[in-house]
Amino acid sequence: MKELPEEIEQYRDKKWRREETLKIDKATEVERLVEEIGFCNALTDSRTNLPSVYIAVCGRRDAHMPRNVQKDPESSLSWVLKDEVMQRGKIYYSKLVKGRAMFVAPRLIPYFNAIHGFPKSKEKEKLSTDAIKVLKVLRKEWESATADLREDAKIEERRKLTKALEDLQKCMKVVPYEVLYKPKFTYLWTLAEARFPDELAKKIKCEKAIEELAKVFLEMCGMTLKGDLAKAIGVTRKEAGLANHKLVDEGFSERIETGVYKLKKL
Repeated sequence: MKELPEEIEQYRDKKWRREETLKIDKATEVERLVEEIGFCNALTDSRTNLPSVYIAVCGRRDAHMPRNVQKDPESSLSWVLKDEVMQRGKIYYSKLVKGRAMFVAPRLIPYFNAIHGFPKSKEKEKLSTDAIKVLKVLRKEWESATADLREDAKIEERRKLTKALEDLQKCMKVVPYEVLYKPKFTYLWTLAEARFPDELAKKIKCEKAIEELAKVFLEMCGMTLKGDLAKAIGVTRKEAGLANHKLVDEGFSERIETGVYKLKKL
């Protein structure tokens, strides 16, 4: 199956706010969207085949990000809302899965952390030297602007700091919490556990976490095609397949064909 049935597209229209009457233009509406569906991307368009703030701002299925985003009102509004929601701190925000900027409802933070995070005892084994330097600075200062972080961590090359910050976001150690545009553009960074201590302290088995996110994902999408779940939450196809089989056994979903699952209640 390459194309989704129209009933599923209509289901997503409502869930993902792909309708003119449902489109959003406030930070509180972004938060409500994320709380309802569980997680979404920030600025991706319809080609990614996942819900996003940008798609919800456009309020249509065929939302395509233009080349000149600065002059596009929908792109500009999406960017403003992304910054505002990040600063409000009620929803988890970082470049989490495959380096995509994502929003995650607080209730799902423990599940993503079970998949992508790891304890302090494994940091030297899993993180680069630069990433460990950044962590050391933030654990001492608790917050820092990008330029100050590079100076304090003694990382000379900007690209190395960027790579370190991306790696730390992927394992849910560090998050941006504010962006400044004057006197110059910069992000402010802090420890993820400083913003969401209770959620990141919860211990959940990885297998259970994948099953729970598979359920959330299917509820969000109505139907998933081959490889969709694995890409969306950053696990292997084998892990995603086992989780989907479990949902079928529980009567939550039904298997249409290999790799294709549909929400049972639909």
